[in-house]
Amino acid sequence: MASRKTLGLVLGSGASRGWAHIGIIEALVEAHIPIDLIAGSSVGAYIGAIYAGGGLHRLKEFLLKMDGKKIFSYVDVAISRSGLLNGTKRVNELFTMHTDAETFEDLSIPLVMVATDIEQGKKVVLKEGKIIDALRATMSYPGLFSPAMVDGRWLVDGGVVDPVPVGIARAMGADVIVAVDLNARIVSHRGNAWPAERLKEAAPLSVESTRNEEHKRHPIMDKISAYLDSVQHVFKENKKAPQQERVSAPEIFEAITSVISIMEERITRMNLAVDQPDVVIQPRLGEMKMMNFDQVNHAIKEGYVGAQEKIKDIQMILQ
Repeated sequence: MASRKTLGLVLGSGASRGWAHIGIIEALVEAHIPIDLIAGSSVGAYIGAIYAGGGLHRLKEFLLKMDGKKIFSYVDVAISRSGLLNGTKRVNELFTMHTDAETFEDLSIPLVMVATDIEQGKKVVLKEGKIIDALRATMSYPGLFSPAMVDGRWLVDGGVVDPVPVGIARAMGADVIVAVDLNARIVSHRGNAWPAERLKEAAPLSVESTRNEEHKRHPIMDKISAYLDSVQHVFKENKKAPQQERVSAPEIFEAITSVISIMEERITRMNLAVDQPDVVIQPRLGEMKMMNFDQVNHAIKEGYVGAQEKIKDIQMILQ
């Protein structure tokens, strides 16, 4: 009797859109589709770790009871040059309250996370040691969260270089790869345009500009550096402005994440064209802002629906 094909689930980055991963996993489990290994970036790594640690149901219940402000409060506000938020203590709490797993070896499913070496501009694969340290690195949004020091390297969000790490799942031995892209169908929103416009000038990454570069190294680290300088400038200028003209912190955070989401969407599009998964799930989250942490139910539902639409395709490939 032929052995069953190994399925690798790739959970992409996407900030608050990442709650959609919960619905996607629920749909796959409900359809009795095996998840043999997981590769995740940023929030995708977080949800993957929670699931592999047996705590997905607890996380879902927790999120549905919380509102957006309470969820956002689970970061440590500490304005500094390297980032606006620290996050270490709260990331630890958000993980340990839902699972007892402490190291990668404690997980029931093999899991690999992706982060970015901010000095080298290279992808870093995290697959051993303490899960919290890896999560702190892969979820460190440039300009929002301070970089994390792991094994002597300053690491930031994995979505900077590989938002949907298909190649990692393939290297782990997956025969069939189901990838989740949360950055598709991004819809721009017109809010207070001042910070967004200033930040967009610092992040002009185009697909065309990356085609002549080595695939494994994206030429964006100079852009990130300029972008971080722009973030600092935005906050300084905002502080100088009259009180009635100042932009609120959530609006600035939204501007920052919008710029990064545009960068990630372009990198994802290029990566998926080069290293194609067998199935791509793209939940309809175009109108959901990256900082809409209060839209938990909506994101989970769209993730579930998006996965259901692909169930038959996955089952056919697994036969």
